[in-house]
Amino acid sequence: MSAPNTDILPGRVGNLTAEQQHALDEFKDLIKAEGIFVPERHDDHYILRFLRARKFSIPNTHKMFVDCENWRKELQVDSLVDTFVFEEEEAVRNCYPRYYHNIDKAGRPIYIEHVGVIDIKTLFKVTDEERMTKQHVLSYEKLIRDRMPACSKLAGRHIEQCCTILDLKGVSLRQFANAFGFIKRTSAIAQNYYPEMMGKMYVINAPMMFTSVWGMVKPLLDEVTVKKIVILGSNYQSTLLQDIDAANLPKVIGGTCECAGGCQTGEPGPWKDPRYMNTVA
Repeated sequence: MSAPNTDILPGRVGNLTAEQQHALDEFKDLIKAEGIFVPERHDDHYILRFLRARKFSIPNTHKMFVDCENWRKELQVDSLVDTFVFEEEEAVRNCYPRYYHNIDKAGRPIYIEHVGVIDIKTLFKVTDEERMTKQHVLSYEKLIRDRMPACSKLAGRHIEQCCTILDLKGVSLRQFANAFGFIKRTSAIAQNYYPEMMGKMYVINAPMMFTSVWGMVKPLLDEVTVKKIVILGSNYQSTLLQDIDAANLPKVIGGTCECAGGCQTGEPGPWKDPRYMNTVA
């Protein structure tokens, strides 16, 4: 095995220990023998995300991987990509603003949610949880199939993680309680079926109640996850700008971008550039 590239994060293609490479090879042999290996989806980058999520334990990774494949079949994820149309997107954005918006300085897609203005009651008047779940899954599939490859082409290296910004401006305890159940369920989809895709998370405009809760939750999380999450109050701009160019941030959260028609609907990024895009995102 060649010497690892130390410019690549550990546990990735190009920077594996001998033990990690052995685990990757063993796991690939296992899923091939079981007939669940899908070459079009299961490249080494994909498999390593599951292995890292379970600390390269073959039994634990196998359970997670099989559970994911069963979930994909049950939800018919592959056909969902080609057939699902979310006609209520504009109405949903009005009460649950979330969108991708360009890239950070590491080349990762930036995903933004304005949690403080989520109106769950109105949301479930214009859609239902089943359709929201399908749209959430479709967004992840587009991220993997379209956005990440475009970012990788632009960066000249493999990009597989996002930079997430959660804006809590205006959030109230009641509002948070109403939205918590839905947010928890969608977060479980990411954790269980799209692991190791969060590179960094900024929680901005965090009220005192949130920072207090974070202080209690933080010791329960593993060190790797904790290092990815940054909790900030209202004076967050200088921290964001260390990792994100101002031109790539919407003006509403301290950047200079003012997309024609609004940053939420424009969703600018290399995935919209014909030089880098795989398909229309």
